Amino acid sequence: LLLPPRMWLLALLAMVATVASTASPQEKASIFADLSAAELRAVRTFLLGRPELGLSPSRGGPLAKNTLFLVELLPPKKEPALRYLDRGGPRPRRQARAVVFFGGEAHPNVTEFVVGPLPRPTFYRPLRSPGGRPIPFSSRPMTQQEYEGLHRVLAVATRPLYRLLRRATGYWFHNCSGRCLTFSDIAPRGVAPGERRTWLVLQRSVEGFFLHPVGLEVLVDHRDPDPARWEVQRLWYNGRYFSTPEELARSYEEGTLAVAHLEELPSRGLFSSYEPRGRFSTGTPTRVHGTKVCEPQGRRYRLRGNLLEYGGWSSAFRLRSSAGLQLFDLRFNGERVAFEVSVQEAIAFYGGHTPAAMQTKYMDAGWGMGSVTYELAPGVDCPEVATFVDAHHLYDADGPVRFSKALCVFELPTGVPLRRHFDSDFQGGFHFYAGLEGHALVLRTTSTVYNYDYIWDFLFYPNGVLEAKVHATGFIHATFYTPQGRHYGTRVHSHLLGNLHTHLVHYKVDLDVAGTGNSFETLDIRLENISNPWSPGARVVQPRLQRRRRRCEAEAAFPFRSPLPRYPLAVTRRHEEEATSSSIYAQNNPWDPLVDFEGFLRDNETLEDQDLVAWVTVGFLHVPHAEDVPNTATP
Repeated sequence: LLLPPRMWLLALLAMVATVASTASPQEKASIFADLSAAELRAVRTFLLGRPELGLSPSRGGPLAKNTLFLVELLPPKKEPALRYLDRGGPRPRRQARAVVFFGGEAHPNVTEFVVGPLPRPTFYRPLRSPGGRPIPFSSRPMTQQEYEGLHRVLAVATRPLYRLLRRATGYWFHNCSGRCLTFSDIAPRGVAPGERRTWLVLQRSVEGFFLHPVGLEVLVDHRDPDPARWEVQRLWYNGRYFSTPEELARSYEEGTLAVAHLEELPSRGLFSSYEPRGRFSTGTPTRVHGTKVCEPQGRRYRLRGNLLEYGGWSSAFRLRSSAGLQLFDLRFNGERVAFEVSVQEAIAFYGGHTPAAMQTKYMDAGWGMGSVTYELAPGVDCPEVATFVDAHHLYDADGPVRFSKALCVFELPTGVPLRRHFDSDFQGGFHFYAGLEGHALVLRTTSTVYNYDYIWDFLFYPNGVLEAKVHATGFIHATFYTPQGRHYGTRVHSHLLGNLHTHLVHYKVDLDVAGTGNSFETLDIRLENISNPWSPGARVVQPRLQRRRRRCEAEAAFPFRSPLPRYPLAVTRRHEEEATSSSIYAQNNPWDPLVDFEGFLRDNETLEDQDLVAWVTVGFLHVPHAEDVPNTATP
C-alpha cells in the first residue's frame, strides 16, 4: 500500500506521539538526569577534536591557553519538556553546557557552548551567556593551575621573611619539609570590575589549618595571563600594612615590629583537630552506639535512575556541578505541583579588622558548590540503611571525576507524630485515640566549599509537604586576633578571631499549581476592633485575614530592609533567559554581575494567570563563639 507523502508524515508523527506517551516514568525523568561519565568524556573528546577551538589539557603547560573548564547537563527548556511529559510530544534532545576559558587568545574571554546531541555529539554552538552579555575573562572561577601559581608567588615573596616566620610561628613557606605554611584565598578579588587581586591568609599547615592564621596576609595581583608578571602589592602583619616583603623584613630586623609569637603546637590533642577528647560529667554511656534508623520490613521508597518515588511523591533530581541539587517534575498523587525546585546560590558576608576579613564576601556558586560533593559516611552523614548514589563531575579536570556516595536517600522517623488526637470522655476514660507515625523521605548531599560544609536536604512528607533545608558546619572562616577585631567577632582561641558573618541561601521554586497559569496572592493578618453584635456596648478585638492580589512583579518583591536589596521572597514571571538567580561568574565580578537579579523585577511584568517562579532566600547570622572550635555544630 503506497501512501502520499503527507500521510507518511502524519503516520510518523503518530508513531512518535505513541512512543512518548507510553514512556515509563523513569524514561521521562531521565531527560533531567546528569550526564554520565561516558557522556562527559564524549563532550570533552568532541571539543578537543575541533582544531578551531585550540583546546589544551587543563593540567600542565602555560596558564595562557584555551581549556575546557566545565561540562554539565543543559536541561531541556520547560515548554518542550512539558510537551514530552504531558502531551506525547517528542523527547527533548539531550545536550551539554560546556564552559571554555579562551586564555590563549589575543583578547582572552570565557565562552559557553551547547554541545549535542548526546551521547554522540555532532555539533556545538555558542550558548547565550548568563545575562546575555560577553563574559569577562577576569570573572572566571579559579583553577588548580592558578592556585599553583599563587603558591609559587608566595614562596618567593616570603623568602625575605624566613627569619620572622620561623621564629614567630615555627613554620615557613619555602623548603619547609614538615613545618610548612599554607594559605587560604579571599574573594571578591579586588574592588572593581576587571581586577584580579586576592588577599591570601597564611596559616600553619596542620589539621584544621583554617584555625591557624599566623598574622600575615598578602595581596597578590594575578590578573595577567603570564604568572611571571604577578606581583605582591601589599602585606598586613599583626595590625600594620607594608608595601613590600622587604619593608616588613626590615621592620623586623630593626626591632620596630610588634611580633606575634605563636605557641608551639602539641603533637596530640590539637584544638583544631577531630581527635576525640573530653568527657561528659553524668557518666552515661558514650562508647556505645546511639539510636539507629532501621527498615524492619524493607524500603518504602523506590529509586530508579534519577526518579525518586515515595508515597504520593515522585520527583526527578540531578546534582549539577555549578550549584548543586535540583528537583524537577515534582508530583503528588500524579499531579504536578512544581516543575523545578533548586538551590541557586549560597553567600556568606563577613566583617573584620584584617584586610582579608573585611574583603570576604563568599558566593559559593563561583567555587563550584555542586562539584565538591565528597563521599558521605554511612552511619554519620546518612543512616547505614540509606541508598547511596555516585556522581560524576567534569570541573577543572581533564576528564570526568567519580564522586562515590555523593548523594543519599533514606526514610527518617521524625520523632513526632504526623497527627494525633486523644478523645477524652472527661470522666477518666476516652472515646478513642488516633495517631500517625511521623516519617519523611530525605534526599541529601553535601558541599565542602573549602572550610565550610553545607548539608543540603529535601524532605518529602506523606501529607504533601516538601521541605528544603540546609545545615552549615565545618570550620569557621577565622582570622588573626587583634584587639580591634573584637568589634567584628569573638576571640575563640589565643590568636584566633571568629568573624561575624551572615549566611544566605537562595532557592528557585517554579510552582505549577493545577497547570502553569498561576496568580499570586498574599494573606496578611490585621486586628479589627468592632462592636460586639450579641452584647451591645461591648467591643471585640480579633484577627482578620486581609487578602491582596499581587498583580505585578513590583508588588511581589518583599525587601528585607529598604537599603538592602535582599528578598526573602520575590515572585516573577518565568522566562528561559532568567533560569538562574546567580552564576559561576558572580564571585569574581560582583560589581557588574552577568546575572542581575534586580533586572528580573525591573520590567514589572504582570503576574495574572502566568507561569510564575518564587525566589526564596533563607539564612542566619553567625557570631562565632568558642564552641565553634574545632567545628560549627549543626544545631
